[in-house]
Order: sequence, then structure tokens, then C-alpha cells
Amino acid sequence: MTDDLVRPDRYPRSSRYDPAWLLSLDMGPHPLWLLEDLAADLDLRPGMRVLDLGSGRGATSVFLAREFGVEVVAADWWIGADQAAAVFVEAGVGDRVRAVHAEAHQLPFDEESFDAIVSIDAFEYFGTADSYLPYLVRFLRPGGQLGMATPAMTREIRELGVIPPHIREAVGWEAIAWHTPDWWRFQWEITDLVTVTSCRLQQDGWRDWLTWTRAAPEPSPSVIDMLEKDAGELLGFTLITARKN
Repeated sequence: MTDDLVRPDRYPRSSRYDPAWLLSLDMGPHPLWLLEDLAADLDLRPGMRVLDLGSGRGATSVFLAREFGVEVVAADWWIGADQAAAVFVEAGVGDRVRAVHAEAHQLPFDEESFDAIVSIDAFEYFGTADSYLPYLVRFLRPGGQLGMATPAMTREIRELGVIPPHIREAVGWEAIAWHTPDWWRFQWEITDLVTVTSCRLQQDGWRDWLTWTRAAPEPSPSVIDMLEKDAGELLGFTLITARKN
């Protein structure tokens, strides 16, 4: 099964990371596949200061520091800073990644203090409110970059009029926070605070999600069933990037 988790043809950077290490930090879909794909639409350079928002157990922060030479602040609400910091030290990036225990609506940072903000499989929990983007961009320097990967629908729940049964059985009401790329593009662009530089549905994102879920230490039968039944008809990931105006 782990052979399916090393894919140098599509994810060359991620394939250098031990799948067992990534599985030990598992909190959802494969974080490095999402981040590597998203980063192709960003311009991350050594020395930049990057906020990894909703960093979980820290795999994405390790990847950012190692692959792009950036200084990372890893902020998460569910995982304690001490727990995350231990991961960073063990991975050899303790001097370049700082763990912060923070709630996404009460970020303890100075305004205009980051060159980029990245969020992988977390934004759906805190970032869908109309007021959130205006709050978040305060922490970006002018011209700073914002990149986000989040579970997506190919059609809006509002348009469907119902959460499809195979999705409701797995995640319940949470699916109302899963939106199409077009929804996200409009949500960000209408503010005039950012210029969207890319916005797309990840190619075969649902298949990546299924492959990773099957390999997880504690596979979720309901999520596996959801993805198998859906087969990419409605589910995937939105990848969106923007620059602060």
C-alpha cells in the first residue's frame, strides 16, 4: 500500500518524505501532495516569513522550511505548540520553524508581518465567513501571497438543495463549508483586497484523498465509502492563490 504513497512522477518533492513519518502525523488528506501542488502557483523564496495556518502536527511546516528555505510560523488550535515543536526539532528544522498555539480568529501577530500565508486542509473550518479574508490579509505585507487548499465541491450545496446522502453520511453538515473554485474566487476577489492569481480544482484530488485515507493508521470507512461512491463527480480540492493589493 505504501508504494501508492510515493509518486515521483507527480509529486517529486513529497516523494522524498517517508510515508511512515507522514502517516504518523496524519490528520486528514495527504498534506504534502496538496501543498506541493499549491506551491506551484506561489513564488516562495528563501528568507521569506511564512505563516502556516492550521499547521496540524507539522508536516506542511517541515516541508515549507526544507523545500523553500523560508522561515515558518506554524499556527494551530488543535495541536499544542510543544507537540509541534518536537516534530520540528526531530526533522532538523527547529531553528527555522516556530510553533504557536493560536485560534484563527485571534492571531497573535503584528500586522503586515508575513510575506506569505499558506493553509492546507484547514481553511474550511474557519475561513468561509465573509469577514475572514479582510481580517487575515491584515497580517500580509503589501504584495504578500496567500495560498489555500481546501475540500471542494464541483457544485454548490445551495445549488443542489441538499447535502448528497453519501457525503452527509460521512461528514454531516460540515460539507456546507466545501465550495467550488468559482465560489472561492468570487469570495476573495469581491473584496478588492487581493488579486487572485490562480484558482482551480485539483486534478484527481478525490483519488489522492481516497488513496491516502485507505493507508491511514486508522482508516475511516465512512470517508472511504464517500469517496468511492462519489468517484470525483462532486468532490475534490480547491487550490487558490492570491496577492494582497
